Amino acid sequence: MSTPETSMRGKWPWLGLALAVLALDQITKYWAHSRLMLHESIEVLPVFSITLAYNTGAAFSFLADAGGWQRWFLTLLAVGVSAVVVFWMAQARKAERGWLLCLSLILGGALGNALDRALHGFVVDFLDLHYAGWHWPTFNVADMAIVGGAVLFVWFSLTPRDPAR
Repeated sequence: MSTPETSMRGKWPWLGLALAVLALDQITKYWAHSRLMLHESIEVLPVFSITLAYNTGAAFSFLADAGGWQRWFLTLLAVGVSAVVVFWMAQARKAERGWLLCLSLILGGALGNALDRALHGFVVDFLDLHYAGWHWPTFNVADMAIVGGAVLFVWFSLTPRDPAR
């Protein structure tokens, strides 16, 4: 049962942050998708390019060639994870800003990639880090938010919390 301390009351700014991540993700993907041809690349720095790619799979293109079923599986998985994240946000105390930050980042990123999969059947990726012919898998703002949120999640999981909070 929710108490006033562990309800969504006072947590709307954190949902607003998740929506801001979602909006930034979708705006940047729209820009890349509308300005570049598939696999077209614009070098920004010697180690960074804007390169349009479509990912029909999950992280690092896992399941990309699975035949199509992965589109809805990954979309439903992201929606399920998002529901769990919102539940955790409701259970968190308002003073647990670190937890709420990481959950907001994960939520915004998960929804951004889920929206892509539902609308297009793939995730639009465009950020390309590379060095000496080696390329990190192309990614997007949602991916950065998910990874950043996950790193914070691990950090806050390993950091002792004040029992008074």
